Amino acid sequence: MEEISFFKPTITSRESELINEALNSQGTDMIDRLEESLKSYFDARHIIVTYNAAAAHHLALCAMDIKRGDKIVCSVNAFPSVAQAIRHFDAEPIFVDIDEDDFNIDPNALRATLNKHNHKKLKGVFVSHIGGQPAKMREIYEIAGEYGIKVLDDGNKSIGMTYDGKKIGNTGSFISCFQISSQLKNPVATAGFMITNDDEIAARAQLLRNYALLSGVDKYGNLGYIYDVVDIGVKYDITTLNAAYALAQFEKNDEFIARRAAIAEYYNKALDGCPHVRTPVKKRDHVYTQYIIKIDKNRDGFARELLEAGIHTSLHYIPIHMLKYYKDKYSLKVNDFPNALKAYQQVLSLPIYNALKDSEVSYICEKIEQIAKSRV
Repeated sequence: MEEISFFKPTITSRESELINEALNSQGTDMIDRLEESLKSYFDARHIIVTYNAAAAHHLALCAMDIKRGDKIVCSVNAFPSVAQAIRHFDAEPIFVDIDEDDFNIDPNALRATLNKHNHKKLKGVFVSHIGGQPAKMREIYEIAGEYGIKVLDDGNKSIGMTYDGKKIGNTGSFISCFQISSQLKNPVATAGFMITNDDEIAARAQLLRNYALLSGVDKYGNLGYIYDVVDIGVKYDITTLNAAYALAQFEKNDEFIARRAAIAEYYNKALDGCPHVRTPVKKRDHVYTQYIIKIDKNRDGFARELLEAGIHTSLHYIPIHMLKYYKDKYSLKVNDFPNALKAYQQVLSLPIYNALKDSEVSYICEKIEQIAKSRV
């Protein structure tokens, strides 16, 4: 059996078609089309496309005018993009522990954290939705309202994830951020975007996205080659080619969700009762952008044996308080977030993507059972 990648994109003639169209048009129409498609999908007032999700995180905080010393609460169990975006302002990420079943922010821990860090510089909570299963948003909105702070979503690549029948991105959060490309290393193309229904935030994000540069005919009749810079901006706008690829991928999103659901169902049945393996706990709607199992005995050894069998796995996530920069900067102890620590010691993400073949899914399950039974 050939090696099974942790992720492999599904690329069809549609990507080539749109990329060729973008090359021939040499304009921004493809970017407009992507934004309009996303706006329609989410029924959102504003979509601001960026070149990746990390740019969307940073741009969102730029638009909120986050300043030095401000505080943003975020999950300790997430990719460090949100925490890094906060630190770029010399603001402070305040970490909160998780529910050890679904790996999302625990509302009880959130309330305790907000009570401890209640301060006029407390600006918001950035909620990372892990693996395609949303956090407990009803409770989070209620708690955030009590403390007068904004709720932002880190939806990662879970486009189409729903909570109470509504898509995350249209459930009442101030800003929501997503990515379309699902590869971290050597992606074919990248795209991220932020969603907001706030006109002022959208206008500021659109301004800052391209150097905070204004151009065009002004009240004095100056022509379009006259420009001005009115703030400290960034360069986070997307290229036409990336937009073409992203649009083609986005058009397949429902297909991707359906395929991942089918793979998850196979995993659930095949691994039910497998010793030392616990399948994901589904508490709410789930689009399975990751399939995260728990291994209760030597997770790293388990992963090594799978790799020897040609199966690549991943971790979602190493808790941020265990990463050197944050551990040293904030004098964090390994036991400060016990649920995240316990989950980290057991979690292992299996391949789950549209291009994964049925035979590969079956092979993965067979190898997991073989390894698990050898440890009984």
